[in-house]
Amino acid sequence: MENRTLRILETIVDEYIRTGEAVGSKFIAEKLDNKFSSATIRNEMASLEQQGYLEHTHTSSGRLPTFMGLKLYLEKIMNPEELSEDEKSEIDRIFEGISADTDEELIENAGRALADITKCAIVSTNAVNKFSVITKVDVIPTGKRMYVLLLITSEGNIKNRVCRLSFDLTNEQMQFFTQFVNEHLQGVNLNELSDEYIERISESLGTYMLSLSPLLKAVADLSAELSESHVGMTGEKNLLTCTDFSNAQIVEIMERKDELSRLLDDTLSGIQIKFGKDSDTFAVTNSSIIGSSFSKDGKKAGSFGVIGPMRIDYKKIIPYIEYFSSKVTRALSEEEEIKQIRQNEEEAD
Repeated sequence: MENRTLRILETIVDEYIRTGEAVGSKFIAEKLDNKFSSATIRNEMASLEQQGYLEHTHTSSGRLPTFMGLKLYLEKIMNPEELSEDEKSEIDRIFEGISADTDEELIENAGRALADITKCAIVSTNAVNKFSVITKVDVIPTGKRMYVLLLITSEGNIKNRVCRLSFDLTNEQMQFFTQFVNEHLQGVNLNELSDEYIERISESLGTYMLSLSPLLKAVADLSAELSESHVGMTGEKNLLTCTDFSNAQIVEIMERKDELSRLLDDTLSGIQIKFGKDSDTFAVTNSSIIGSSFSKDGKKAGSFGVIGPMRIDYKKIIPYIEYFSSKVTRALSEEEEIKQIRQNEEEAD
């Protein structure tokens, strides 16, 4: 497309995002300092409409961008604004005030702060637990053939499961299991406990395989549960001020946060923008989600997604979510460095 055509489309989309109203040729001419005549602009608008990038309302001579027009704007035209030093300082100040004992709390509190500053709803996914290692496994008898398996990780997460066995364990069997898990599981990353790994180490149970393999299977199940991505949503009240959504659509968004998280799964690096129309199952087709991932130890640890209508202010929101994601990545990395230093000091002692 010619530069003139793209500038006209950009002007229409920017004004539509600002007001939600159709945009006419007279406004565009004034916005572009009358460099093009109204007749030329109307011809360009008609061409864009013919190509599917604009649509014509019956109550106005103006045009609205279509789904195709918005995607073209985002892919080829839009340049996000840069955060000012004052805005960056404000985010830095917010992060200094965030208190968190675990990585999960850090991500949750950062998502809440992002919702406050963008005035949007935020969906977050985090898989930080997969970076945790097993620090302790205990088996506690609670009754006849009943045992509680306790799993503790380096992140401070505690999971337990009640196991019903076919027979009671002897003290010798329980001592063997405690020694076994300390030798084979302590210090192992949760995401390394694959079925193949469990199958391989279970051979070391020897004559105790029949009696203790159910407990080992329970350890693997608890590890898998902890390794799963957690999906959270905050700032839902901000959706109530959005006139583009009906109350039913707002409820739909809040109830389908898992579907929104799947839209974020493709967010590997940088900014990804998804529309409700991109999903075959997500019902709110006039919605959009701006996603940005954060990392820990050089690997993706989760994503933030800013939820809004299709005419959300992309230029303004994108730099905020980018900066927040980079701050979370830095905070997770610093936390990992601190843990490593403490571990080294403990080993030295």
